[in-house]
Amino acid sequence: MDLMGMMGKLKETQNKIEETKKRLDSVLVDEQSTDGLLKITMTANRKVKSMTIADELLEDKEQLEDYLILVMNKAIEKASKVNDAELDAVAKMDMPMIPGMENMFK
Repeated sequence: MDLMGMMGKLKETQNKIEETKKRLDSVLVDEQSTDGLLKITMTANRKVKSMTIADELLEDKEQLEDYLILVMNKAIEKASKVNDAELDAVAKMDMPMIPGMENMFK
């Protein structure tokens, strides 16, 4: 087993994962309430970029809070799926197969 080659490959994969994480800062995910009164845009790294709240939601604090929780959770879930898929693809594509580590990325 070529340990030095494997270590180099691991470092290369780590660098590609870091590059992918940086790129995911520019991948935007949009989510909104079913009636379109609240819209959220976040990066695939789960950082909120923008939020639009319809005026009518400002009149009902509880409704606004409910909308925020619902839409934020949906946006985070969507962003997480994109993030996981991208990072999994990089890890699986470049990882050398080390006996016993097959299950690490599942």
